[in-house]
Amino acid sequence: MTDFQNLARAAEEAMRDVFPTTPLLRNDHLSARFGAEVYLKREDLSPVRSYKLRGAFNAMRKRPDVSLYVAASAGNHAQGVAFMCRHLGVKGVIFMPVTTPQQKIQKTRMFGGNNIEIRLIGDYFDDCLHAAQAFCAENGGHFLSPFDDEDVIEGQASVAVEIERQLGRIPDHVVIPVGGGGLGSGVLSYWGTQTQYTFVEPAGGACLRAALAAGKPVALPSVNTFADGAAVAKIGERTFARLSGVGLANTLAIPEDRLCTTMMEMLNVEGIVLEPAGALSIDALKDLGQSILGRTVVCITSGGNFDFERLPEVKERAQRYSGIKKYFILRLPQRPGALKDFLNLLGPDDDIARFEYLKKSARNFGSVLIGIETDAPASFERLFSQLDAHGFSYQDITDDEILAQFVI
Repeated sequence: MTDFQNLARAAEEAMRDVFPTTPLLRNDHLSARFGAEVYLKREDLSPVRSYKLRGAFNAMRKRPDVSLYVAASAGNHAQGVAFMCRHLGVKGVIFMPVTTPQQKIQKTRMFGGNNIEIRLIGDYFDDCLHAAQAFCAENGGHFLSPFDDEDVIEGQASVAVEIERQLGRIPDHVVIPVGGGGLGSGVLSYWGTQTQYTFVEPAGGACLRAALAAGKPVALPSVNTFADGAAVAKIGERTFARLSGVGLANTLAIPEDRLCTTMMEMLNVEGIVLEPAGALSIDALKDLGQSILGRTVVCITSGGNFDFERLPEVKERAQRYSGIKKYFILRLPQRPGALKDFLNLLGPDDDIARFEYLKKSARNFGSVLIGIETDAPASFERLFSQLDAHGFSYQDITDDEILAQFVI
């Protein structure tokens, strides 16, 4: 037993005075689909609906002399710190990006009550990180990193302690979401080479892969904040020191729109509510294929702080990624019956979800914005063939990020 393992076990034992163990549940749907024994470590069922409470708890319990904590967070670490500030009766100032979903801001206020103050700064996590560190330099207080702190890493390792006890052994394969690297470095440090790892990041925030390629932590030039729980521009120095040997082959970067298909699947089939970062480990199963057949695989569902006002966006992105919803601009002749000619080309399963047409009397043709939902991607191949055969001029704008965001 290493010193780190002893510390992680002590942290896990101490947590039981504050919050219960999260479940490790075999998922029949995923097990049958991927031909493996798939278990979900349900960190989305912690009191703050993410694993971040573990690191905050462990770091704060070790500092009884601190009366003011300062944190920067896109949401989940903020809730963990707020929860512990109230539990310990200490003050906290928490910096969050302006773009943080309202659900996470409201929950942070709820958990912290009068013990915390929230300051919304910048569009990205790294903006509020710099603001929080500047606040500490000017006003004092202890800055508690969401991931780049040895006590936080040790606290996150308690996930591995629980999994091993609940499963009765170490799993064959564990799939771990990565933002700043606190969870991944903690689990890797606890189990070492005794299991196979896959570290999963959102494609728009793959800071671990960038660091592995460069041989050191590097800042991404831009970050897609959709998977806000894992949207970090630069992996931590301490976390990367532990993760630097994992190899690119054991990492995956998942497109944000593909994450939406898994979020919708887990909600519709299993009734499990996951935030985008929380769906990373499950979505990764699609890429693991033959490597997990017949094996025991644990996916850590890292968070379930999802604002249901985002559900229409998630559904939209899932449909577009799956190829069953498309948007295009159609050039339509300005004559009676032209619209009817177009409608006659639609198949029985093609449903018009959006239609905007501006008639301009001085022109022979008008532009139409059309959104169509169908039951299978092949339906669009048939429709576009029909449009070509009948001489319609059109442009598919579904994958044009700038234009699609403007008109959809």
